[in-house]
Amino acid sequence: MIGFLKPAKHRERIAEEEVDGEYTKLRWQVFLGIFIGYAGYYLVRKNFTFAMPSLLEEGYTRTELGFALSGVAIAYGFSKFLMGSISDRSNARTFMSLGLMCSALTMIFMGTVPWATSTVTIMFSILLLNGWFQGMGWPPSGRVMVHWFSPGERGTKMALWNVAHNVGGGLVGPLAVLGVAIFADYHAVFYFHGFISLIIAIFIFITVRDTPQSRGLPTIEEYHQNYPTAFVYNESHEKEFSAREIFFDYILNNRLLWAIAIANAFVYLVRYGVLDWAPTYLSEVKQFSFEDTGWATAYYEWAAIPGTLICGYISDKFFHGCRSPVLVIFMMITLICVVVYWLNPAGNPTLDLIMLTAIGFFVYGPVMLIGLFALDLVPKKAAGTAAGFTGLFGYVGGTVTANVGIGYIVDNFSWDAAFMLIIASCIISMILVSMTMKAERHVNAAASG
Repeated sequence: MIGFLKPAKHRERIAEEEVDGEYTKLRWQVFLGIFIGYAGYYLVRKNFTFAMPSLLEEGYTRTELGFALSGVAIAYGFSKFLMGSISDRSNARTFMSLGLMCSALTMIFMGTVPWATSTVTIMFSILLLNGWFQGMGWPPSGRVMVHWFSPGERGTKMALWNVAHNVGGGLVGPLAVLGVAIFADYHAVFYFHGFISLIIAIFIFITVRDTPQSRGLPTIEEYHQNYPTAFVYNESHEKEFSAREIFFDYILNNRLLWAIAIANAFVYLVRYGVLDWAPTYLSEVKQFSFEDTGWATAYYEWAAIPGTLICGYISDKFFHGCRSPVLVIFMMITLICVVVYWLNPAGNPTLDLIMLTAIGFFVYGPVMLIGLFALDLVPKKAAGTAAGFTGLFGYVGGTVTANVGIGYIVDNFSWDAAFMLIIASCIISMILVSMTMKAERHVNAAASG
């Protein structure tokens, strides 16, 4: 492995009286680093959708743009999985900052080079490359989370960190409106976001630290005297695993992980089927302006912040760490909101905004819980790979279908048919997650007993 990406070396243990102060300071510092850092990743992941209405005016079809957009999802799904394995054996600080820097430069290139948006093939290829770099964001964040925060607090802390998705995603629309207003060029949705993300990449490098041991601190399990419940923890879990150990001992033979990964594909289809096509759907069907669609998607993302926090709290407080019941409840409410959003006739923008906001409030909780569920099921040295495994299904299965499938369905059938696909995905995700409830209760009972 390249030297500067290797995990940070363990330092000699600092004096006992210094541990509390150093732990408190660094925990907040690294959390802020991965929070703002991951928000920065979203600025250069979801910005292409705001160029789509202008590209439609240039003669591209929805199917073509859906195919181009799928480049991000395809590469991101595979990258999140494969880079997850690499990140489990890398320094989170350098790994995460390098990924965002490369992603930002890719978007700056797409916005400043005229031929970069000249054909569908070129756009797909650039977005494919961007998607690969995007896969370097979540896995190191998961590595930082499991090394700096103990199992008993991860439900709440993970929910809090997870809203970085929504802070970043919610800023994409307003920044697109601002960038286009400043530069009078729709390509600003690429390069304006890219320059901001470059600054955030530097911030990641300044704030994030790899592991407590690299700062002369005890492990978080020892410090809090709080150990995992989904498997028997021992000191061997502090050693870096080989790729073979990660894949065969903890990932591919984990049936519960497979179940939630497949369910994740349908949850992501709902998430991105609504979000990625909202600018186009709202402008074409609901007669929203460009500025209005930008703010509507911001509301969708920002509503997820309280929704995600509440979802994580409920799973910890009322369901004692069981994630599946809360997943089903939140997806059921999401289904109701999708139906109302779809059937509400044009001319009632307030109800459209309320329903779009409500979908964001409820759908991101399940997204977060599946990621947390994956972290709960493996030792922390395999955390990035487990998260990447569920992400592989979510993006390659769910998001690609949302991008290409919905574009094709609308071009050849109607928006009604597209919403039927989204509704069916809500139902299937609830069925699949329901099938994990018994196994999850058994695992938790066995671990706590």
